[in-house]
Amino acid sequence: MGRIEKIIRRVYKKIGSRTGFLVSDEKYIKNEWKLNMDYPLDLASPKTFNEKLQWLKLHDRKDIYTTMVDKFQAKKYVADIIGEEYIIPTLGVYDRFDDINFDNLPNKFVIKCTHDSGGLVICRDKTKLDIFSTKKIIERNLKRNYYYCGREWPYKNVKPRIIVERYLEDVSSKTMRDYKFFCFNGEPKIMYLSEGLEDHRTARMSFYDMNMDLVDCRRSDYKPLGYKPKQPINFKKMKKFSAMLSEDIPHVRVDWYEVNGKLYFGELTFTTRSGFIPFSNKEWDDRLGDMIELPKLEGRS
Repeated sequence: MGRIEKIIRRVYKKIGSRTGFLVSDEKYIKNEWKLNMDYPLDLASPKTFNEKLQWLKLHDRKDIYTTMVDKFQAKKYVADIIGEEYIIPTLGVYDRFDDINFDNLPNKFVIKCTHDSGGLVICRDKTKLDIFSTKKIIERNLKRNYYYCGREWPYKNVKPRIIVERYLEDVSSKTMRDYKFFCFNGEPKIMYLSEGLEDHRTARMSFYDMNMDLVDCRRSDYKPLGYKPKQPINFKKMKKFSAMLSEDIPHVRVDWYEVNGKLYFGELTFTTRSGFIPFSNKEWDDRLGDMIELPKLEGRS
């Protein structure tokens, strides 16, 4: 791809992310694909994992998905299925940053937007929190409709709000570990363990099967973990609950935390990295693609 063509496509992306009505979802996705991937996109007969995620963006649109990705509404949705004891406590939900009374918050907490991905602020010491920069980050994300960034439909109609949660801290670890299960119609088949995702520069991740044995699936945008992790105490529950939460869904990622031996639900994600996952070994793009059974479209045999 030539330099001029790259510039044109990036301008196209910028316009499409800010004024979505000017660019159809399919055109936007095709343009993003050319910018990110090294093989042709086949939406007519998708085969790879990334291709099928793009197809699902366009054709698998259930109203309940909006609830499932809303960082506040998802808590009740999940609690109704697996129980309230697995939900991270909410300290407050706000429409405006200025509504937050920091005097009433504990010394440690997490602030993020309910409709967004990323952009969270972790406060480990309230006396050292920069309120001005925190407000700038949160208000910038509050104005953004995350759907237009990658055309992930579930985010389109999530009400923009601010949620403050209890900060979880594991006494045996210096970092938060995320256990992320790739599930297919109610069956978790592969997962990855990640550490330090709040800082991409130092984050690490490795993939494992459902016996917690290391597999050779890797992403080029993250380095692997530098040690062999122990199976978490709640690994069986993670798998059981992931199956329950992903029932009758072609693909969804279910995230968990284990803190001081206690299991907490993280979030539900339909398109990891918006369906542009840079696999180091292309074989896994194909293998994971085989695990997704696409639903039949109405009017088609």
